Amino acid sequence: MDQPPFDAARAAALARDTLAIEADAVRALAARIDERFEAALRLVLACRGRVVVMGMGKSGHIGRKLAATLASTGTPSLFVHPAEASHGDLGMITPGDVVLALSNSGESEELTAVLPFIKRLGVPLLAFTGRADSSLARHADVVLDTSVAREACPHNLAPTASTTAQLALGDALAVALLDARGFAADDFARSHPGGSLGRRLLTRVADVMRQGDALPRARPDTPLMELMRETSAKGLGLCAVVGDDGRVLGVFTDGDLRRLIERDDGGAPLASRRAGDVMRPGARTIGPGALAAEAAALMETHRINGLLVTDEGGVLVGALTTNDLLRAKVI
Repeated sequence: MDQPPFDAARAAALARDTLAIEADAVRALAARIDERFEAALRLVLACRGRVVVMGMGKSGHIGRKLAATLASTGTPSLFVHPAEASHGDLGMITPGDVVLALSNSGESEELTAVLPFIKRLGVPLLAFTGRADSSLARHADVVLDTSVAREACPHNLAPTASTTAQLALGDALAVALLDARGFAADDFARSHPGGSLGRRLLTRVADVMRQGDALPRARPDTPLMELMRETSAKGLGLCAVVGDDGRVLGVFTDGDLRRLIERDDGGAPLASRRAGDVMRPGARTIGPGALAAEAAALMETHRINGLLVTDEGGVLVGALTTNDLLRAKVI
């Protein structure tokens, strides 16, 4: 078939229509959040096994995404392809599970073929379908309506608005479930340990801070020249000034040295000054148990490149810089 000449204006108009149609389909779902949605939530919350998601074609693709979303937000879930279910994969479904089946028509042959076996197992069935009179709806314990006024496809054929509605309703179900379970940010991070989100939510200051011999420190009576050597040798661009008990009294940074030289107030020679004379009291500190992301936010807020780490008693236990956070891929 010959391809017609490209019409940019027509393409843009179709794109806008598609977005408008799919947005309307999602908005229409809000009015359907009623007792049936509550029943679906209760059904899944009572599940002692997994949510087994099933769907054919485009609904299957949405189902795979929904299974992944549920699993990552506190609801154990997996996807089973209906066509494979008839050839042994029904064994993946156990009596403690809940089946979530997606089909706009509710008449997908491969899906309807396994519905009697699912019911025979005594497994509750939750359906996302656009037809309340379909085979899927008749077999289901709870039916959520995902019908749309029309598909975004100009021929009203290709699954577009209907799959968007399934996706949005699935996300709504997953979010309501995670809240009902008390699923917190830390729980989310534990299921995403390999990504940047997991690093931000799991990495603590204690995991990335410098400590021991790598930690620059000096006493208030330390000569300025020795203070400078300690600051330079440890490579953090700062040095903690601590008392005999290890508590932080102040901090001295490369920037403080530069300002000290520039100021040249005509007082005592620099060589005769001590750490206690040149330090800045009230250093910014953070605890070792805080999230590394909190340290990053604190440094950004105060426009500083390093932080001292202290315990609950104010005793110096570590230090970190933005470079440490970059190496840990927290920022």
